[in-house]
Amino acid sequence: MSNYNPKSLKAEEFISDSEILETLRYAEENKNNTQLIDEILEKARPKKTADGVKCAGLTHREASVLLACEDKEKINQMFELAEEIKQAFYGNRIVMFAPLYLSNYCVNGCTYCPYHYQNKHICRKKLTQEEIKAEVIALQDMGHKRLAIEAGEDPVNNPIEYILESIKTIYSIHHKNGDIRRVNVNIAATTVENYRKLKEAGIGTYILFQETYHKESYEKLHPTGPKHNYAYHTEAMDRAMEGGIDDVGLGVLFGLELYKYEFAGLLMHAEHLEAVHGVGPHTISVPRLKRADDIDPNQFDNGISDEIFEKIIACIRIAVPYTGMIISTRESEAVRGRALRLGISQISGASRTSVGGYTEEERPHDSEQFDVSDQRTLDEVVRWLMELDHIPSFCTACYREGRTGDRFMQLCKNGQILNCCHPNALMTLTEYLVDYASEETKKVGFALIEKELGKIPKEKVKNIAEDNIKQIKASNRRDFRF
Repeated sequence: MSNYNPKSLKAEEFISDSEILETLRYAEENKNNTQLIDEILEKARPKKTADGVKCAGLTHREASVLLACEDKEKINQMFELAEEIKQAFYGNRIVMFAPLYLSNYCVNGCTYCPYHYQNKHICRKKLTQEEIKAEVIALQDMGHKRLAIEAGEDPVNNPIEYILESIKTIYSIHHKNGDIRRVNVNIAATTVENYRKLKEAGIGTYILFQETYHKESYEKLHPTGPKHNYAYHTEAMDRAMEGGIDDVGLGVLFGLELYKYEFAGLLMHAEHLEAVHGVGPHTISVPRLKRADDIDPNQFDNGISDEIFEKIIACIRIAVPYTGMIISTRESEAVRGRALRLGISQISGASRTSVGGYTEEERPHDSEQFDVSDQRTLDEVVRWLMELDHIPSFCTACYREGRTGDRFMQLCKNGQILNCCHPNALMTLTEYLVDYASEETKKVGFALIEKELGKIPKEKVKNIAEDNIKQIKASNRRDFRF
């Protein structure tokens, strides 16, 4: 008998192995059931209502049937539906961010990460506050406004006090027209008290990747260190929300375990957060295992092809329509370009995955967490996005206006977020173009902004946005927001 209970606070009950295995059996049995697949696709389709656009989303079982389906025609229909849902809730906006690695000291023995404790030849580094300041200025000089800080788990070298001091330093740096307006945090599972401290420090989203939801595999992949504790790690988001953080980000490292198992577990985790806290994950990330110092991805036999990867992205977008989706520079330009259409709403640009990497002229390899496939500059990525008819957005307004957690989801679910996000994206893109862009990128960008202003539904909002954009171009006034 299944012990599955999405409202339970016990990891092995809200991520029930027996429920996942039953789900995978059900999906396999129904992968050619075209009538059921059509019903699932119809359920997920956006519906116009008096309040805006509504999307039902899917259960982990329904979404797993879509993922198992091998019919090319049905897969194409999934891709079209994913694109329709993406446009309905996120439009053509793509939020930009960069990771900032503070320290690669780590006490864990994770077998897939070069920061693992036994790796004695990787260069260990921890940034001082002065070095953090230099890194942040380098990121501001590119045009970044949003960072995701990363640090290994090490209570001696990277205690919570170090993380909090680093956040304070990042927010304090005002360089020319540059400001980091939102700091997201990706650090190890911690206590409710520490999550409260992070909330008080003004963080945006707390991000923690599960790596794998398969408990037995999880314990083998994390043989030593505090991360070995599957339950403590898996229950971290509940502690974060108890600590007042209402925007949390999920993710698995695809390639460690069988992808269909991970997919079901990921959606069950999202369902659990919705059931217990009334709000699902703010973001879902889709990293794939990549080569790094001391790590050969070929040692893991669960790697997934680009085709399956794109199908996973489309199925996640259909299943959890209101959740932001993130893809990193682990992936190539070609893969990222296709993924944007299928549901991705946030990407990193000009990332360095090494500690202190942004102040180095050449990309350092001696302390990288993983190999970066997309090595273009931020200016090149921004221009590429615009040429694909996307709006690169440096907006952080919702977080600073208190539109987080269930308040953000409510706006997103009734379609009203378009009246905030679209003009905010255009105003922050104007900032980027005026302050940081090359002449070629400016030319493409200002033409795109002119075209996109006409799509703002409310005349009053459109007029204010136009006026603000004129002021950004004519002066040093910045940070207008709805």
